[in-house]
Amino acid sequence: MKAIQTLFWDVGGVLLTNAWDHEERDRAVERFQLQKADFEVRHKEVVTAFEEGKVTLDQYLDRTVFYQARKFTKEEFKSVMFSLSRPKPDVLEFARSLARKYLMATINNESREMNDYRIKQFGLAQIFDLFVSSCYVGLRKPDERMYHLALDLIQKMPEECCFVDDRPVNIEGAAKVGLRTILMQDLRQLKKDLQGLGVEV
Repeated sequence: MKAIQTLFWDVGGVLLTNAWDHEERDRAVERFQLQKADFEVRHKEVVTAFEEGKVTLDQYLDRTVFYQARKFTKEEFKSVMFSLSRPKPDVLEFARSLARKYLMATINNESREMNDYRIKQFGLAQIFDLFVSSCYVGLRKPDERMYHLALDLIQKMPEECCFVDDRPVNIEGAAKVGLRTILMQDLRQLKKDLQGLGVEV
C-alpha cells in the first residue's frame, strides 16, 4: 500500500461548526421569528444551487426570507448567519501541525459567501493548499465526480490520499473512488485512525 501524501478534510463538523445546517437555520429562524416550515420548504428548493455557487447569498435570501417585507434588514440577517460559525480549536491546531508534513486540501459543501468568510475568519488558507469547495466546482458531496476532480487537481492516486469527514454518506462516496477514509467522531479517534493508516501525527 502506498504511503499517504495528501489529507483531504471536510470543514463543517470537522474543523469548524457547520455553516448553515439545520441547527444554524433553526437558531436564525427563532431569532427572526420566521415560519420554520415555510422557510425550510423554500430552503430545500434553492440549497443545491446555493451550495453549487449558482445562486448568490442575496438571491438565496430573496427566495427564502425576503420574498415579503420584514422588520429586519438583509444585512442584519447575514450578520447572524456569519456569527453562527465557530472554530474547533483543537482540531484546527492538529490540522495545522499536519500541514508541515502533508499536502492539505478541503472537500466541502458550502455556499460561496459563507465559504469565503470562513476561510478568512478562521485562517484556513494558512493550513490548506487547495479548497475543493462545492461553490467553486459546481458539484456537491457525495457526488463521486467531486472526489475525482479533487484527485485530478492534485495529481495523486486515490490510495495516496485520506479523506476525513463526519458524515457517513460523504465517506461512502469517497471510498467508492478509492480514497482511504476516516469517519471522524472526535480528535482522539481521528489521531488513532490516521496513525493506523501510517500518517505521522
